[in-house]
Amino acid sequence: MKRPLPSIPHLYRNVKRWTEIVSILSKYGLADWLSHININIIRNSLKNSDGEILARLTQPQRIRLALTELGPTFIKLGQLMSTRPDIVGVELANELTQLQADVPADSFEEIKATIETELNRSLDQLFATFEETPIASASIGQVHRATLPGGERVVVKVRHSRIERTVETDLDILAGLALIAEKLPDLKPYQPRSLIAEMSRTMQRELDFQRELRNLMQFQTILKSDTKVVIPDPISSHSSSGVLTMTELCGTKLARCDVLDETERDKIARLGARIYLKMIFEHGFYHADPHPGNLVLMSDNRLGLLDFGMVGRISEHMREDIESMLVSMVGRDVGMLVALVKRVGSCPIDLDQQRLSIDIEDFVGQYATLVLSEFDMSSALGDFVALVRRYNISLPAEVALLIKVLVTLEGTGRLLNPSFSLMEVMQPFHRRLIIRRMSPRRQLKKMYRLYYQVERLAESLPGTMTNILDQVQSGKFDIHLVHRKLGPTVNRLVLGLMSSAMFLGSSWMLSSKVPPVLFPGEGWFGIRDLSIFGLVGMLVSLVMGLRLIWAIRSSGNLEQPD
Repeated sequence: MKRPLPSIPHLYRNVKRWTEIVSILSKYGLADWLSHININIIRNSLKNSDGEILARLTQPQRIRLALTELGPTFIKLGQLMSTRPDIVGVELANELTQLQADVPADSFEEIKATIETELNRSLDQLFATFEETPIASASIGQVHRATLPGGERVVVKVRHSRIERTVETDLDILAGLALIAEKLPDLKPYQPRSLIAEMSRTMQRELDFQRELRNLMQFQTILKSDTKVVIPDPISSHSSSGVLTMTELCGTKLARCDVLDETERDKIARLGARIYLKMIFEHGFYHADPHPGNLVLMSDNRLGLLDFGMVGRISEHMREDIESMLVSMVGRDVGMLVALVKRVGSCPIDLDQQRLSIDIEDFVGQYATLVLSEFDMSSALGDFVALVRRYNISLPAEVALLIKVLVTLEGTGRLLNPSFSLMEVMQPFHRRLIIRRMSPRRQLKKMYRLYYQVERLAESLPGTMTNILDQVQSGKFDIHLVHRKLGPTVNRLVLGLMSSAMFLGSSWMLSSKVPPVLFPGEGWFGIRDLSIFGLVGMLVSLVMGLRLIWAIRSSGNLEQPD
């Protein structure tokens, strides 16, 4: 059973890390408060490790710096948040895309010990040569060049020592923080518990290099017919859950392709876009981090892909919905697009469908009339995410990741060619998409799926109906109802009845002069024989009535329904 908060002994063991986290979060939270003060001496009092004055930075910048200072696990949290603009907002998501995990490398002795423990052989037996200095070091592991005994050049990705313990501690702390954040009105819209649960699954996958090895093998299978793309060959005999060995791709990373002429850069941008769109819309399985550092231009003009720790998958049903969205946008079918948004996303109960339709119609009208060469995919997707977020519609994680990949892909294309348009490259895929949707093979497949579901229903329905009838006949049939917001309504109703009943009873006691009474006989200013119980009851009923009116006004529902 999962613990809602860390136990006291566990909290005590991690007290140093808790103190560090609270200290850093307090510093950046205090900077947010200081940013509203006009006294420069106070505003300039807090600085980060690089000497930047925190109060002068925007809130998204302070969040990014806080996550960077907190370390690898929190950087991963920020990178995950950057894929969920529908939850955290477009501005914060864009800021968090700048997060980079520049982690100090482990010593060669630690790396050697990890490799030999994981593979049960000495380093000299495994490799003919092994470079002690890593070529890169990220949050989970670091990468070294090496040579196999047969002379083949490889790169070896080794998991950092003690990283599993660090991640476990930070995830446990984050789970506790998320539980607290869920209670705060300002943080609840960010769905902290959902984000941490998603991050935990992502981190567990990235810690297991065997999963990345299987990803490599799967990409080699689905892209084997494409002669324009290169995937590193995994070396299974030299890999484990903590070590991944693969062939080295010798080429130029796209981040350094500025030496090429404009025509060549445009060809490369279009080639990369076609490869990714094919992975997404034909295979439903794609490389999910297409930034220039992970794309290599080979000497024969083929494109190599690196780092398969983060991949995306789209189910066939979700692919059909996304394809339908694209068709609806091009055809300006607002009704269909609204229906698809409601089906794909998680919508609130009080969704204003009429206003949503108007806003989507405005969105479609804004972008549908643009020529393809002028269509800005990043802006369109950003506006779409901002629109659904405005209505508190949260998108599935797979859709949010796909939006992130498309935005990054267009950004990489524009790094090579500023006039690059991803929508222009997507046009042939759009035509193929419509043809594929109408193909007899696909229709037969859908009919078979429908037949299978109807058959299952026909088999299970008689037994289910019989079971329900048996429960009804025996008096054991129960219906469980969930009443939303009924508790406060009942409390107000009871309070109103009690105050009105007390008012009527007190009025009768006052009129009947029920003893004991105040001012008997002559009285005072014409007031006499005033029932004490009636007077107290009248005052109490008045206080209860005012309390009821105040509660209704505070909830904002005095003149409108709940």
